[in-house]
This record gives sequence, structure tokens and C-alpha cells, in this order.
Amino acid sequence: MQRTAIIGLGAIGFGMATRLLKAGFPLAVYNRTAERAIPLSASGAQITSLPKEAVNDADVVISIVADDVASRQVWLSADGILGALKPGAIAIECSTLSVAWIRELAGKVTRSGCEFLDAPVTGSKMHAAAGELQFLVGGDAATLERARPVLKVMSRNIVHMGSAGNGAMIKLVNNYLCGVQAASLAEAISLIERSGLDRERSLEVLNNGAPGSPLIKTLSARMTSRSYDVNFLLRLMKKDLEYATREAEAHGLRFNMGTAAANIFDQAQRQGWGEEDFSAVVEALR
Repeated sequence: MQRTAIIGLGAIGFGMATRLLKAGFPLAVYNRTAERAIPLSASGAQITSLPKEAVNDADVVISIVADDVASRQVWLSADGILGALKPGAIAIECSTLSVAWIRELAGKVTRSGCEFLDAPVTGSKMHAAAGELQFLVGGDAATLERARPVLKVMSRNIVHMGSAGNGAMIKLVNNYLCGVQAASLAEAISLIERSGLDRERSLEVLNNGAPGSPLIKTLSARMTSRSYDVNFLLRLMKKDLEYATREAEAHGLRFNMGTAAANIFDQAQRQGWGEEDFSAVVEALR
């Protein structure tokens, strides 16, 4: 089986690593906070102290980190991935990042004699643990087929979006819509609560009517119960809204709602909710 490495063991990366280990893939892992990796050692993962140590014998390398800054660090630093990849390895960036950085990284990887896919995921911590992520893949189709055995055990669906960068683009569009919905729901619930409406009956109307998307139903339950166990970090949703808005500007568009939503998430983060689930955005308005 393909020797695999995962760099980044956040809510999604940890679940991905667990699925690969259960499927029997030889796995090396690196996480900036080393304690996060310790539970995986009992299942056979090799725990490393530097990214380059995790990837130096890997056939497939997966990075899933917070943002462009973190991605540049793990790929390009002196102890990073790029200088340690073996020839012909497949490098996969699964983080939600800017399109410009993904395309820059793709060029660097291919010039090093390796193959590259950008493959951000949709789904939550629960989907990662259950092997039900969706991969949105940009890159060469033949490279995707080589990587498919690894991706398959972590996913319910793999969508090839075309060339490198296209996966990043559709992921930003996806998260833009999620962030705007979350911010608008936060405003709606705040109005319901302040106006004196019966909240339970009001949400029954909304969830069973036209506004009742799966996301609205899920987030309304979290917002009303104030249950903010992390499925997706609030600070990362803020970052994704900002990346999507900048991408729109690069294409001559103005994402007014994206800017407004990002402002609400920024307010929530400044109030101390950044490390909670993104449904905690409602607390900025309470």
C-alpha cells in the first residue's frame, strides 16, 4: 500500500489519519502541537518532529493546515515538505487556501520532479472520522487516479474540477455560501430573540420552510442550545470569507455580503469566540 504522510492534525486531519490507519496504510504524521499526534501512535502511526521527517519516504503526502501562511511554512521552510519529497511522490494540499498560492505551489512541486493535486474537502470533523469527506480536486487526471486509493478511504465522493487551483476556487465558493448563511441566520435569531417572538415556533417555521437548508437546520440547533463544540473553527470561516472576497475582487466582482459576513465573524472573534465552532457567530449579536 502507498506510504502516506499527513501534515496537520486539526479537526479534519486527525480524522483523515484515523481512516488511513484503519485501512492499513503505512502512515507518518506531523503536527505543530506534538501532543495532538500521540493518540495515533497506538494505531501504528509514525510520529515525527518535523514535516521533512514525515515525508521523506512517502508516496503520497497530504497537507491540511489553517491558511496560506501555515501552508507556506510547512512546504517551503528549511524543515519543510518540498525539499524532502522523493522523486515521483504525489503532493496533495487539502487546506482551504488562496488560488494564487495553490498555483504557485503547484509549479514548485512539479519543478521538483513530483506530482501535485489541490484537494480541499467539504465536510466536518464527524465526516472526517466516518470517512465521508468530499474531495474537490484540481490537477492532472492521471495523478488523481494514482492518488485515488488513498483519497477513497477518507471520502464519500471525489470530484475532479480540472486544473490545479480549481479545487481551491470551488472550495472558497462553497465556504463563502456557508459563511453568509451562518451570518444571516445569526442576525435572524438575534432579531427573533429581541423581538419577543417564540423562538422555538419561529425556527420551526424557518426550518420547515424555504430557508430551511441542511446548514440552517444544523446551525439553528447549535445556536439555540449554545453548543459550540468544534466542527469547524469560527476563525477559519472568517479567513475563508476573506479569501473568497479577495478572489472575487481579482475577477472584477464585489462580494458585499461576504464583506458584511466577515465583519460579523471578526466581531465574534474579537469577543473571544474564534476557537469555538463557527455557529458561535451568533454570540457577536447577543
